[in-house]
Amino acid sequence: MTPSTPPLLSVRDLRTWYPVRHGVFQRVANHVKAVDCVSFDLPVRKTLALVGESGCGKTTVGKSILRLVQPTSGIVRYADKELTALPQADLRPLRRELQIVFQDPYSSLNPRQTVRDIVREGLDAHGLGTKRERDERATEMVCRVGLPKDAMGRYPHEFSGGQRQRIGIARALAVRPNFVVCDEPLSALDASIQAQILNLLRELQEDFGLTYLFITHDLSVVEYLADEVAVMYLGKIVERAPAGELFDAPLHPYTKVLMSAVPRLRPRDRVDRVVLQGDVPSPIHPPSGCSFHPRCPVAEPQCARQEPDLAELAPGRFVKCLVAQREAGAGA
Repeated sequence: MTPSTPPLLSVRDLRTWYPVRHGVFQRVANHVKAVDCVSFDLPVRKTLALVGESGCGKTTVGKSILRLVQPTSGIVRYADKELTALPQADLRPLRRELQIVFQDPYSSLNPRQTVRDIVREGLDAHGLGTKRERDERATEMVCRVGLPKDAMGRYPHEFSGGQRQRIGIARALAVRPNFVVCDEPLSALDASIQAQILNLLRELQEDFGLTYLFITHDLSVVEYLADEVAVMYLGKIVERAPAGELFDAPLHPYTKVLMSAVPRLRPRDRVDRVVLQGDVPSPIHPPSGCSFHPRCPVAEPQCARQEPDLAELAPGRFVKCLVAQREAGAGA
């Protein structure tokens, strides 16, 4: 992305907090800070992978961007429109351009609808073309994702998990979106099927000029698909970098822990496994200072007192760690 080219999606200081209520009158006593001050830009036809442990807020980021859950504050700008400021009536026409592929291919499909009805549903809702044209578009997309034409009249229970996920992808792409949130689309599938779906997503991105926000906890698939990676911990982005640079030299201690768990085929590429101590802190009562410091193997006393900023240490390389920032400054 050149300086003169605006990003397709720009997120600034996004927060999604859920109230915790107590007592007879259900007064708000605290908040679950599921997403807390997340910012990033996503260029056209690129893929940003959002990675981290389960419960870190990845899925909530994706749903907040699409307004499937209402963000507490922040700005989400898609093209020249600020999504967070739009009323629902004005947001509805944009739904065609903003789609999602859900994690569970079993619960995300209506068991009472045929594949034809499922894939055509978005086309019907937006009134795109005539009924015949919508049927033709649905059939085209089902074939494009690798299913036979005779799948159109069948029901979801007649398909395997991988085939169901292909149906979900066909449904999302039938309306010709520009931006797609892929919410852990591989996690419910066998390893061999994961590779097929990953290749399909990459081919579809090239064919249709798609922009992906790819949400996953599995770093082994990220290097193949993503242009940039953002690592989340306890609702915050702690490191962001181009995929190749992040895999070659992670900076944040949490990213290094995640990288050590990625399986390596070649013995010379393997690294010593780092096992974290303790559990993920509660997002209701996060630790003071750096939220990772209670589990961090290199934490210093200052880490418990001061929360670091997400600082840019080099072009495109951001890290939220006092130790990493100091070491980068010393090495400069």
